Amino acid sequence: MNKITITTNFDVFESIQELPTDIQNLMQDAVAIRKTAYAPYSNFKVGAAILLDNGKIILGSNQENAAYPSGLCAERVAVFQAGAIFPEAKILKMAISAASGSSTTDAPIPPCGSCRQSIAEYEIKQNTPIEIYFMGEIGSIYKSDSLKNLLPLLFDKKFL
Repeated sequence: MNKITITTNFDVFESIQELPTDIQNLMQDAVAIRKTAYAPYSNFKVGAAILLDNGKIILGSNQENAAYPSGLCAERVAVFQAGAIFPEAKILKMAISAASGSSTTDAPIPPCGSCRQSIAEYEIKQNTPIEIYFMGEIGSIYKSDSLKNLLPLLFDKKFL
């Protein structure tokens, strides 16, 4: 038997004010769009803001549905919208903010597994890493230099 070790690294910013100005703005966009989420069942609202290489910013918020799992996470709303509107553009950066209606979310909330797989598809397609910044409602922000940091053993088209 052999053993492999996989290590991931994140940059940690203690507050939005500590982020570079362009990322502060992107995170503020994620916070603002989070408030438009349709989350009557979970009462857990998520906002995502994506910066494309053409300078456009694409926003998404989670959209729930009584017929689970018909809803869609904020990250996938934004990624799929970017792919539909600007199919040739590369996703450079993504900011994510999440908040619970029942308590203050003060820990960074990363994308769920389905969102990680969807983001991976675009990172592989564009052959360029996507910087991902994520936070709760308040508190510190984690930065991942690539989706591969969040999903190191990812499944992609080479396995098909």
